[in-house]
Amino acid sequence: MSPAARKSRSRQYDEKKTRAAVLAQFAHVRAAVGELTADQFARPTRLGDWTVRELVAHLAMAVGSVPRALALPAPPKVTTALLDWPFATAPLAPGIDADTRALASGTDPVELLARTAEEFEQALPPEGAERLVAARPGAMRLADYLVTRCVELVVHTDDLAAATGAEIPYDRQALATTTRLLADALAVKAPGGSVEVRVPPFAVVQCVEGPRHTRGTPPNVVETDPLTWIRLATGRTTWDAELAAATVSASGERAGLGAHLPVMA
Repeated sequence: MSPAARKSRSRQYDEKKTRAAVLAQFAHVRAAVGELTADQFARPTRLGDWTVRELVAHLAMAVGSVPRALALPAPPKVTTALLDWPFATAPLAPGIDADTRALASGTDPVELLARTAEEFEQALPPEGAERLVAARPGAMRLADYLVTRCVELVVHTDDLAAATGAEIPYDRQALATTTRLLADALAVKAPGGSVEVRVPPFAVVQCVEGPRHTRGTPPNVVETDPLTWIRLATGRTTWDAELAAATVSASGERAGLGAHLPVMA
């Protein structure tokens, strides 16, 4: 699907609510990181050979990319629509990894997060929905780029909790935004109308080729909770594992989504 077509299919996200969600979720991360011990910073994560220290640096880099982008001249036009972004990140992984390791080296994680939060709040313009920024995957609307920062924060908050055992809250708006974007990405990756995917209370999408459902009870239904969906969509878990754990329900002969997951690696 072309960037223009994906843009036309994208949900509309309220830029003020999204920026508030980024700030709220980042505050939750900062509070959790402030309680970590030296031992916890050295623990492995489920992200390759990153330790918790690298993961925290990556969270700072994800949020800090906003003020860095706003300090540059605005690009002339959008080249990456919001629904392009989930599919554009994988090729960027080597550069992201190198920058994350450089930032983590010799940097106090707590001070890094505090500095990043201050820079983020100072850089955001009062009204910036239509401002364009140069992101790694290409030029995006600031409002759309903030949505991607919600996704980064929520996904990696879960990674941080898994690595450290910390109980980290999720801002409701940040969780909703992440759930919806990844559900819409599934509908882009597996277009169609034969399966209804429900992630209450935040998202319902139809996907997968086949007979389109129009009324009554859909013949093929998948339902799960937001965090399980996010883990499935980003490859933190597998379809078969969650079916076995009964955290996903799937009814209908077309309801198996294993071949279409993850949507964002």
